[in-house]
Amino acid sequence: MPLVVEAAFYGDDFTGSTDALVQYERLGLRSALLVELPAAEELRTLATRYDAIGVAGIARSLGPAEQEAEIGPILTALRALAPRVVQYKICSTADSSPGLGSLGRALEVGRSLFGTAPIPVLAAQPELGRYTVFGHHFAAEAGRIHRLDRQPTMANHPATPMNESDLRLHLTSQTDLRIGSLDLTTYADLADRYPRVQEDVVVLDALTDADLHRVGSAILAAGNDEPLFTMGSGGLSRAHATALTRGGPAGAGTEEARAGEAGARPGEQVLVVSGSQSARTAEQIERAIAAGWVSLRLDDDPSRVAAVARQTLRAGVSGVVVHTGRATDRAGTAALASLAGGLATVVRTVARSTGVRKVLVAGGDTSGRVLRELGITAVELESTDGFGPGTAVCRTIAGQEFLDGLQVVLKGGQVGSADLFEAFRAY
Repeated sequence: MPLVVEAAFYGDDFTGSTDALVQYERLGLRSALLVELPAAEELRTLATRYDAIGVAGIARSLGPAEQEAEIGPILTALRALAPRVVQYKICSTADSSPGLGSLGRALEVGRSLFGTAPIPVLAAQPELGRYTVFGHHFAAEAGRIHRLDRQPTMANHPATPMNESDLRLHLTSQTDLRIGSLDLTTYADLADRYPRVQEDVVVLDALTDADLHRVGSAILAAGNDEPLFTMGSGGLSRAHATALTRGGPAGAGTEEARAGEAGARPGEQVLVVSGSQSARTAEQIERAIAAGWVSLRLDDDPSRVAAVARQTLRAGVSGVVVHTGRATDRAGTAALASLAGGLATVVRTVARSTGVRKVLVAGGDTSGRVLRELGITAVELESTDGFGPGTAVCRTIAGQEFLDGLQVVLKGGQVGSADLFEAFRAY
């Protein structure tokens, strides 16, 4: 198959997709993230401008039937671009269940489309404090490393609480595919061991960036002329990018050039819309309020809230945060769609009728739905400078002029410093 791009990926939520975008860009691979799948010829033409291309999805918030309908056509289209790898990008907490965002179902769909080669699964992302050792997954919170089923946030997640840290057992609960693993004790000769894996799926360990590099090299070396299907976090994106570029240039090139072209405007007002229920986002909202921002709670009349946000920003405040409060009863698919529609109404109203060009969307399940509601075509990475792991400034590509060229930050609920909103305003 003639290669069109080096790598392609589908992200099962939007903030996770931007993480993959960052990983490929930081290693010098010019990348774009599509909000929805265009027609085949348009996709192929677009892909020729990039080294890596991704599609941001919402599978993490879908049931099995909806999930298959979402990911099947997208993975098929990405495979047709003949990349070296097609990654199913997941959160580094691997949270999912048989009935919501099933990783097992995604593995089955991938196997049906890409053939019977073992599918590597790497959830670890050391720079975010996410590690896999002997198949068990660990995650940092409040300065401590917890086994995943004991990490306070994930053990009590409102939609997909994690009660198992062994990723082999976690996946086995979602699929009949055979799940194996290769642990750190095998990594001295991983390149030799990996091609001999007999199971359908292989869970891989990682504790350091060096482990990611070994994994990326072993996966790529085991490939042939057909695209490889893989599943993993931004750690796996980094592993793939490192192998494809042989280790460089990290943090240079495309991102710096694009940031320079964009010309950030420090101190501009910011609109934040949030569907996140995480303690980290709540802390960020409280910090912004303390800095003089105005907080508005989204209710059943989004147009009214949008009008208040517009009026408040016109009055000159630093920023406005529109959020859902701390209620956790809106996690269903229908409720998420309604929530995203309401938040998109706020963004559309503010972008059309004020000078605000900086927008932050908080919540992994929320972000993709909001951008789809807005009709954003794609985003390109502008900068990660000063925002920490898992957070980046992107530029929108859209048909409507007032939505084109927005500076946007799309953040997962648990990522970002406490003063992220102010840092974005000052950017």
